[in-house]
Amino acid sequence: MLISAKPDIKFKIIHEMLTADGNLLNIAWLCEIAGVTRQGYYYWLKQSAIRAAREAADKADFELILWAFRFRGYAKGVLGIRMRLIRHNPSAVMNHKKIRRLMRKFGLECPIRKANPYRRMAKATKEANTAQNILNRQFRALGARKVLLTDITYLVKKSNGKWTYLSVIMDAFTKQILGFTLSETLKEDFVLECVNVVIETFGSEIPKDALLHSDQGFHYKTDKFRELLTNCELRRSMSRKANCWDNAPQESLFGHMKDEITLCDNDTHEDVVAKITDWVDYYNNDRPQDGLLMLTPNEYCEYIKTGIYPLPIAIPTPKTYKKKSVSQTNQS
Repeated sequence: MLISAKPDIKFKIIHEMLTADGNLLNIAWLCEIAGVTRQGYYYWLKQSAIRAAREAADKADFELILWAFRFRGYAKGVLGIRMRLIRHNPSAVMNHKKIRRLMRKFGLECPIRKANPYRRMAKATKEANTAQNILNRQFRALGARKVLLTDITYLVKKSNGKWTYLSVIMDAFTKQILGFTLSETLKEDFVLECVNVVIETFGSEIPKDALLHSDQGFHYKTDKFRELLTNCELRRSMSRKANCWDNAPQESLFGHMKDEITLCDNDTHEDVVAKITDWVDYYNNDRPQDGLLMLTPNEYCEYIKTGIYPLPIAIPTPKTYKKKSVSQTNQS
């Protein structure tokens, strides 16, 4: 009766049986039962040193992968691991297939992003206060600081029944988080404060005709918000109703954030602020993105200013995406 297993496993079993104390079994008989040849078994024995060296190399490479996976306490996928390894000292360059193989071999699993369970926070209050979708998904067509994306998300419902809410503004071109504010209420003040934080920090870099693109949440339709943008000489742009794709980079940002940050019901507001602050620093400075030539948002911003690529590898070819037809784009 033949043994159903890979040849390496069969050879290993045969070797263990032959080297056991008091063994009386015949090698030819064992090979016949296992369905392998004696020549194959002897060749396997000769390759033991090579297998040991390969196994040691795999373990050493996996240690690097594990370091990249755990860097700063945030789990990463294969792309994130690869880009972090490039920044290792000395630089470690591994392709995606090798990283996946070693993760599968040693049982390391990447986090799987879950669908966002939250819906839009409110319906449109007045159609007259809704701005046109000037951006029209041209997120990276105008360059750095020309398109600012903003949105609000629910973070965690604490044991006292209160939520913590987050408002973020990011640069659509460099993917940098330019400013964020957190609040325990949904009053419009924390959204206005977020805009003020960005203007105070990056006001000299933001041109007066820049777009601030949002969804149709009620915060972005208030008189105070429209007046603030007018004073800052920023143009308003809004996604179409119930169309999350019109602000896709911001939605993706929130998805990654919630996958990588561990928030607990017993966290205080101060705990949440500390975790978000640390993650934003990690995101801007230590979380490279494949779409940014394997650079972090801050590195990419510096690269487009200086033209100096900071990594010890050839500059990757930017990804190209097929543009949708006009009919596809207009579908809601």
